[in-house]
Amino acid sequence: MPRGSKESYSGKQKRMAQHIEESEKKEGRSGKRAAQIAWATVNKRTGGAAKKKSASSASKRSRSKAH
Repeated sequence: MPRGSKESYSGKQKRMAQHIEESEKKEGRSGKRAAQIAWATVNKRTGGAAKKKSASSASKRSRSKAH
């Protein structure tokens, strides 16, 4: 995934960023700067993009709980 890709963000995070970006544009910021502020705010509020759990890490946890 290329740097700056928004693929791993949830729909809720994308909507949040869109609303923030629109608000920033109303305040008079350029489109590029509004987008930067929006995504920085989403990352701060939500902790960033969702990380996909690998199957191997899930199986390791289940094995360790069984013992």
